[in-house]
Amino acid sequence: MITDTSQSMLDHMELLINVSFCCDPEGRLRAVNEPEKPPAPRFYMVRTAVGNHWRFRYDLPAATIQQLNQLCEAEPLSADLTRPPQQYTAIKAVLEAQAPLQDEYRGPVYWIPPGRPRPANVVLIAATNAQLLQPLFPWVLPLPQNPRRGALVATVAQGMAVALCYCSRIPDQVTHAGVETAEAFRGQGYATAAVAGWAAEVRRLGLIPLYGTSWDNLASQRIAHKLGMVLYGEDWWLE
Repeated sequence: MITDTSQSMLDHMELLINVSFCCDPEGRLRAVNEPEKPPAPRFYMVRTAVGNHWRFRYDLPAATIQQLNQLCEAEPLSADLTRPPQQYTAIKAVLEAQAPLQDEYRGPVYWIPPGRPRPANVVLIAATNAQLLQPLFPWVLPLPQNPRRGALVATVAQGMAVALCYCSRIPDQVTHAGVETAEAFRGQGYATAAVAGWAAEVRRLGLIPLYGTSWDNLASQRIAHKLGMVLYGEDWWLE
């Protein structure tokens, strides 16, 4: 098991990539690591202050991969991950020449340090209390039967689940948080409680909890700040 420190997370970027994506033996991206296996982006990079790691989708032409690899190797380290990569425009141009860009994502990635117990208003969802989801999250039911889906927790108010936190990727040694809050209950701390409860349960299972969002999602970044999360890198992908 990997050591639970921010430095060790930087030393094990391969685990972070592998929990996010399904890769072939050559390390090329095949699919997003979700049960439905949606297509992977054409380009993916994790930027950190001590190293950058990148991957390309399996179906990119060899010439395109060669150009992208040269640009990625030339990308300097940066302590300010909010700024676009120095090779940002050049990398996008190479991909545009191969096929029009359809989508882009950039955002901070955090690891959640230990020490916070599950809040009193947060419960682990199982078959015995799944009815808590029915009023506001009926689309989650029936509960997934795959035990590899990991922890699903809910913040409860007024006798029902008002916020959820779950594993947005199939867990390995690490796992990523996904968060949903019913619209009428946003801005009241329920999502923060759900993430704290999820992280406590994930740690009980022997996994390291990660959290990511986009740079423009300030509400989500406030959750990270409230829970004392450690910013260790930036996710960047292009499709």
